[in-house]
Amino acid sequence: MSEKPDTPPAPAAPKRDKPWLFRTYSGHSSAVESNKLYRKNLSRGQTGLSVAFDLPTQTGYDSDHPLARGEVGKVGVPVCHIGDMQTLFDEIPLGKMNTSMTINAPAPWLLSLYIATAERQGAERKSLQGTTQNDLVKEYLSRGTYIFPPQPSLKLTNDVIAFTYREVPKWNPMNVCSYHLQEAGATPEQELAYALATAQAVLDTVRDSGQVPAEDFPEVVGRISFFVNAGIRFVTELCKMRAFTELWDEICRERYGVEDEKHRRFRYGVQVNSLGLTEQQPENNVYRILLEMLAVTLSKNARARAVQLPAWNEALGLPRPWDQQWSLRLQQIVAYETDLLEYGDLFDGSPVVTAKVEELKAQARDELARIDAMGGAIAAVESSYMKQRLVESNTRRLKAIESGAMTVVGVNAFTDAEPSPLTTGDGSILTVDESVEREQIEALKAWRANRDGKAAEAAIADLTAAAKEGRNIMEPSIACAHAGVTTGEWAQVLREVYGEYRAPTGVGRAASAASESGMVEVRAHVDAVSDRLGRRVKILVGKPGLDGHSNGAEQVAVRARDAGMEVVYEGIRLTPAQIVNAALEEGVHVVGLSILSGSHVTLVTDVMDRMRAAGLGDVPVVVGGIIPPEDEQTLKAAGVARVYTPKDYDLTRIMADIVALVDQETKRAA
Repeated sequence: MSEKPDTPPAPAAPKRDKPWLFRTYSGHSSAVESNKLYRKNLSRGQTGLSVAFDLPTQTGYDSDHPLARGEVGKVGVPVCHIGDMQTLFDEIPLGKMNTSMTINAPAPWLLSLYIATAERQGAERKSLQGTTQNDLVKEYLSRGTYIFPPQPSLKLTNDVIAFTYREVPKWNPMNVCSYHLQEAGATPEQELAYALATAQAVLDTVRDSGQVPAEDFPEVVGRISFFVNAGIRFVTELCKMRAFTELWDEICRERYGVEDEKHRRFRYGVQVNSLGLTEQQPENNVYRILLEMLAVTLSKNARARAVQLPAWNEALGLPRPWDQQWSLRLQQIVAYETDLLEYGDLFDGSPVVTAKVEELKAQARDELARIDAMGGAIAAVESSYMKQRLVESNTRRLKAIESGAMTVVGVNAFTDAEPSPLTTGDGSILTVDESVEREQIEALKAWRANRDGKAAEAAIADLTAAAKEGRNIMEPSIACAHAGVTTGEWAQVLREVYGEYRAPTGVGRAASAASESGMVEVRAHVDAVSDRLGRRVKILVGKPGLDGHSNGAEQVAVRARDAGMEVVYEGIRLTPAQIVNAALEEGVHVVGLSILSGSHVTLVTDVMDRMRAAGLGDVPVVVGGIIPPEDEQTLKAAGVARVYTPKDYDLTRIMADIVALVDQETKRAA
């Protein structure tokens, strides 16, 4: 009987890489409600937390501050003291969790609250893992939640870095954030250059501060992480990420002399692009989000360490838990159902990818050289160079959409569509009840009344002394956290020591990009109305409240100027009273308000009441933002003349509408 031939062994299953951290950027209403959301998301397979704080917390105000009105719990969770932080992480063991906190100007304070909360849970500092964003440069350029001038801000960032590398060695103390640069219109090479310039400014500060011994500096370099954006041009975005990894390795070796490859590794998290999410046919956003995610996961050598995806309906309003779950499931399908994690880098040796990477690197090096010649990132902020360039590139992007040179499906092409069943009915987006703010303020007052007042005063006094003496403020801040000091109190101490800052808007010198025939007609109408009035049509562009997302307001200001109007634009974070006072003093013919934080009803109705009280009831007010249809009706009932939402992408048409409105209202008033 013949022997059977040997059966060849089955091929070994490919070894799978460990997936990236699955995160969802979330937080709303209150610490109680956000904690429920976090625990639910973790139970559904999320592996890390990404905390969204509300705007008062991000800008260092307590919930009962006048500037916080209408903003409490709207775009994130309010955290005023350690009691809020303990509630936020109730039943979530911080010693085992990886937590990202999108916090910048008050980053030392929120990290102090986190550490104090962990200590009360019994966790050691050295066990804590996570990230504080702590990038003030991009706040000056794009998102607007800065408080202090650049140099004190760098000092605070340095304090956090010097403290954590010793005390919390697994923590990422600074997360260089290019995400919001792309949201502000940055091109890939600008995103590369401005982020790397920021990292250099921070590391130069740490190196020169004396807080970190030279032999430990490579460890500090190894803890710097990045938070990037990935847009829809996913081949370019993939190449951008490979360029990031190679440029960062180059900078670490050549500028800082870091020899250990582990410390030169480009470690980054990502949220894919929200700028490109459309209000029109919003179900298409699911495809956009998936394609954008591929840019940061396909190339193993430039793969993200953590991914958080926006929800498909964020152009409509706050996403519901179900919408966030859908984004989480998308990550899980890519990570667990596909074979992506079983292979090496798919693009090594690709001539197409290599050529694009080299092109991006060359362009980024040129821009970095220009910034270095100015004196670095801080000088380029203070001179408004970087801000001006972002405003100009965003203007070019919008013009390309308006002209059709850039196709956006459902917006300027293929616009005929069936109504989306996903957006119909009540509850299609999350709304934050107005009672949330009242309850948070009542709880805050009770907290202040019941804490040990003398302990809080002593902790504040030590914090003040540390700030004035130039000491590292982390230990005094942690002591303040344990003593029950509030967010507003901590920030007020530093406001008094360091002062406050208003960043350049970049609008004044931004180059015009409007020359098409439609704008010629608008200019002619503006000229005609101006001749009739005897002076230039004047528009006030205002951002009431704490919303610092100024991209839309900047583009309206630039386009209104290009249309021949006189423009009054003083930047972000104005009270309704300041806006109305400016309208009165400047004698404007129209007021344009931009609000993206969900506080539009409260703030706009306040502006309208004050306009009438000041005798400006005949001056038309127009509003732009992410405004649901029912809120649009509320605003119009309050006297608002026009409401523009993301679907109104044609700025030239908006300018034509505004000048026609001014023409109509001034004739009526005459």
